Amino acid sequence: MNDSFLTSGDMNDPFLTSGGRRENFASFVILGRSCAWAAGGGWRSGSLARMATDSHLRFALAVHAALGAGGGNTCFSPYSVASALTLAARAARGQTRDELVALLGDPDEHTVLLREATRLADDEPELAVANTLWADDRLPLEDSFKGALAEWPGAAVASAPFEKEPETARALINDDVGRTTRGLIPQLLPPGSIDSDVAAVLVNALYLKAAWKLPFREANTSDAPFHAPSGTRDVPTMWLGENLGYAHAGGWQAVQLAAAGGLQAVVLLPDGDLAEAESRLDHTTLASLLGKIRFKRVELALPKISLDVSSKLAGVLGGLGVRTIFTDDADLSGLSPDPRLTVSEVLHQAVLRVDEQGFEGAAATALVMRLTSMMIDDPVAVTVDRPFLLLVRHAGTGALYFLARVVEP
Repeated sequence: MNDSFLTSGDMNDPFLTSGGRRENFASFVILGRSCAWAAGGGWRSGSLARMATDSHLRFALAVHAALGAGGGNTCFSPYSVASALTLAARAARGQTRDELVALLGDPDEHTVLLREATRLADDEPELAVANTLWADDRLPLEDSFKGALAEWPGAAVASAPFEKEPETARALINDDVGRTTRGLIPQLLPPGSIDSDVAAVLVNALYLKAAWKLPFREANTSDAPFHAPSGTRDVPTMWLGENLGYAHAGGWQAVQLAAAGGLQAVVLLPDGDLAEAESRLDHTTLASLLGKIRFKRVELALPKISLDVSSKLAGVLGGLGVRTIFTDDADLSGLSPDPRLTVSEVLHQAVLRVDEQGFEGAAATALVMRLTSMMIDDPVAVTVDRPFLLLVRHAGTGALYFLARVVEP
């Protein structure tokens, strides 16, 4: 399937359519143009925009907490998972829909936020998005759902021979995801994940690559100690002394790195133990921290990052209240009139690489559906030498492309 590949020529039409955890850690978050849905961004201002952004942050942190319950590195794309689940909410009715809405917030507002996050300020970043419904010919589809899907970036409905040739269908989907993700995710669907009972797979795929506005000098990169739960060890660490976005509040330091296209990466370094700090980090606290970011002279030491994490999300979502969609009581009649349709698993993979030049990330989410028998001053030094969180966001909407826990860089 064709993905939506956004450049400066697309700016006027973003809705492209085609037929161990450490004792102390940090987070890395990649966001969009700014948590302030402010002037010039094209994102609607006012209470509805704030509600959508708050809902997105709440959803992202809830999934992040569930994924990190076992300790160790985690990485997922709130953007990708929310895209797939928001489309599922379009298909769902009754209790099935109510549970998705309780987790995501209003699907209409979330849809606008996710679409708007495909608007980049210039053509330097590479962003590709695909939203594809792969369906067996035996499954009747509702025209209303196909119409709703068509409004999403990189939208397509494609035929896949799940019943007669499940391995061929699996290869078709994996090849398409591999193209969208520029080869970073060649096998979203592992062997055995698709059989003849599968009737449809709803897939979101994302690729994002952007250069820093202020790159790190490769000559300055050197090994430095990082204090992980398993012990202290030397890891390749980048160094940068510049005026950067910075805030220190609520037990966290935040350092914001600007990238091309109005993208931002934010390092979240806790004052103490990461797990303890994360337990108190909710969407209000995070939004408040990000809202306090101001320019300050910062001397930043940041490990290089390379993460590749695959997750099965059905259990995670069940723990967050989304249960009916995985049972015989699922109502997906907005997608198909066949009452036997249910979701058996949600597969997700995220890849994130951060180096001196910028960041590159890819993510994909698959809902597998079956038919049941039924200012200048003294610089502040931020040395990321213990576990941390990292987010990548769209600044205009606050949509989170990636949210990672780095325990062992």
